[in-house]
Amino acid sequence: MSQYRTFSARDAVAYAQQFGGLDNPSELVDAQEVGDGNLNLVFKIFDTQGVSRIIVKQALPYVRCVGESWPLTLDRARLEAQTLVEHYQHSPQHTVKIHHFDPQLAVMVMEDLSDHKIWRGELINNVFYPHAAAQLGEYLAQVLFHTSDFYLHPHDKKAQVAQFINPEMCEITEDLFFNDPYQIHERNNYPAELEADVAALRDDTQLKLAVAALKHRFFSHAEALLHGDIHSGSIFVAEGRLKAIDAEFGYFGPIGFDIGTAIGNLLLNYCGLPGHLGIRDAASAREQRLSDIQTLWTTFAERFQVLASEKTRDAALAQPGYASAFLKKVWCDAIGFCGTELIRRSVGLSHVADIDTIKDEAMRHACLRHAITLGKALILIAGRIENVDELIARVRQYS
Repeated sequence: MSQYRTFSARDAVAYAQQFGGLDNPSELVDAQEVGDGNLNLVFKIFDTQGVSRIIVKQALPYVRCVGESWPLTLDRARLEAQTLVEHYQHSPQHTVKIHHFDPQLAVMVMEDLSDHKIWRGELINNVFYPHAAAQLGEYLAQVLFHTSDFYLHPHDKKAQVAQFINPEMCEITEDLFFNDPYQIHERNNYPAELEADVAALRDDTQLKLAVAALKHRFFSHAEALLHGDIHSGSIFVAEGRLKAIDAEFGYFGPIGFDIGTAIGNLLLNYCGLPGHLGIRDAASAREQRLSDIQTLWTTFAERFQVLASEKTRDAALAQPGYASAFLKKVWCDAIGFCGTELIRRSVGLSHVADIDTIKDEAMRHACLRHAITLGKALILIAGRIENVDELIARVRQYS
């Protein structure tokens, strides 16, 4: 911490010149801070032609959207860099490349993805990327299988679990997903018009028991090295390409958490689409989101099973039929975690543009209610939704 200093644009340029790996680093001459998240500074580094060439990202020692009253560990930058490096080994085509990392300054230098766009914005604008859902399913299958007990030797797995202990960032997830929305808390953020809907969450004993079970699994099931925050704002897309970024919540946890978070964000977009496109025009876009969810899960499950049949190293886990049984558990977990994502993005501290940018207030409130209602239902009936077709039927039922 003694060497830490907050970077200016000039610092970012100098750092990129030193560690960006360019043949002619003097071409890098300018920087623009473009971070729009809650936790970090992000600088685009431009060359003499005004072309963005490198990204420099620095972790701040506090939550950016709150300030120094909410301090954070800088070690999360190490965890993010190492998570992305590990994921890149197993899915280089779908993981941002890290060129350099400095743990003292909490700075990393990574590939520039200016020719990509954030998937969330494209979903809101109803721009369709036909390969994105399958690519996300492939990414999740590769990184989660290769960091699981199916593939890693038990000694290596235990060593990696220790390496990726991430208590402070996990505590944020634990609070925002599983605690805050179900109690009166100053971090919660929702319109007064939704007070009755939110109070109903606090008063629902069966719901809170189901959420407690999900939180317990998040605590205790170190199944694979998760991205930990794989929402549509942490994914860059371009024609035929997809890259995951922003893995500071990476840790060993239940595989269903990453799957559920990804599905949950597609459903948040589903809930918000009528507010952006109008009810009639949103219908086809909503069907596309449901198709995306089906493709994501099907690709993940099929690819995971192929990897398990070909690469499982543990004799017991290689027993025919076990990988399929395990994926049924992952699916059940994913539906529950998906529900908590819908609720926490509607009631808690961190919302999504899919709903928050809806201009018509009444429509925005209606979309929030839809997300809360759907999230609550999925948490409560997760164990009764046996496959992705049944999930889609349930989503339609609550629309």
